[in-house]
Amino acid sequence: MLVLVLAGLSAAIWVYLLCARGRFWLNPVRDNVVVPPPVQWPAVAVVVPARNEADVIERSVGSLLAQDYAGRLDVIVVDDDSDDGTSDAVNAVAYPGARPVTIVASEGLPTGWTGKLWALKQGIAAAEQKFRPDYLLLTDADIVHTPDSVTSLVARATAGGYVLTSLMARLRCANLAERVHVPAFIYFFQVLYPFPWVKDENSTTAAAAGGCVLLKTGALRDAGGIDSIRNALIDDCTLARQMKAVGPIWLGLTDRVLSIRPYDTFAEVRRMISRSAYAQLNYSPLLLLGTMAGLAATFMAAPLIALFAGGAAQLLGFAAWVAMAVSMQPTLRFYRVSPLWGAALPAIAFLFAVYTLDSAYQHARRRGGQWKGRVHVDAPSLR
Repeated sequence: MLVLVLAGLSAAIWVYLLCARGRFWLNPVRDNVVVPPPVQWPAVAVVVPARNEADVIERSVGSLLAQDYAGRLDVIVVDDDSDDGTSDAVNAVAYPGARPVTIVASEGLPTGWTGKLWALKQGIAAAEQKFRPDYLLLTDADIVHTPDSVTSLVARATAGGYVLTSLMARLRCANLAERVHVPAFIYFFQVLYPFPWVKDENSTTAAAAGGCVLLKTGALRDAGGIDSIRNALIDDCTLARQMKAVGPIWLGLTDRVLSIRPYDTFAEVRRMISRSAYAQLNYSPLLLLGTMAGLAATFMAAPLIALFAGGAAQLLGFAAWVAMAVSMQPTLRFYRVSPLWGAALPAIAFLFAVYTLDSAYQHARRRGGQWKGRVHVDAPSLR
């Protein structure tokens, strides 16, 4: 009887996810719909925080210098205490006739700030003082933009009146570790934050993808500025909540914004996910326990029941397993990987559960939120 109840619960969860969760699995919000351009193109300042990014930043900044944007576009790179020649790499990408790049040297990380947000704070301050932009584009140093990226972003923001317009960068999906994790990461993100709900002004769901976020400058001030989220580890979604309180926001998938940061091994992916997974749960052991139970009921119970149970329970387990495999197909097509990965979603969900537990373990060891030699400010200090 218990197995039948668990099978029924898993099947019911999948009926809800497929029918009542904002159609997240269909990837319904993308930037491939043409929107009308503004009458006058507003001024945009791009702020790129960079800490030891010499290996990728030339391509990133080069793609920003090659934008076909018809309005004013200024590029600011904040060198966040790099020791690998990041600033030299930025200077090397300049060419005759290109837009100038302003390099801001970070003044050092003060107490109560995460490194990225402190770098953004300094870059935004420089942009407002020097250029007075109408919009701020916050983009990471490992992000490459197609030439029409800024044009498309600004057109969408002005047409929709959005105070925040964000693109989920297309992540690298070239090796085994990336093929296992990347489509699932995008899929799970949309389970948590269905993109149609993000853009719905009547919904409280708010999210952004930190690799590419366009902000209306005045609205950012109204929302309290970067200072209001200074210690947020999951800064993109925290910023989205702040911005949605003052106006409509938009988040969608794209082919115009590409992440070039490689994740060659499972260990590298684990570190990336573990860095912020427990923060997503507000460092709560109860939420951690609930998350583990939810992952087990949603993704792991069905295949086990389908393989080892019998009768009605087995049929329900198999139906739930098929439902999750089918729901994964649009994301797998988007990343051009085999549809067979859909059947492996329960095993991949198990890996993400392990990484979440590791995140809690690292936090307990006072090593939570590590990134390039720094520990997140909310984690207790190392002894």
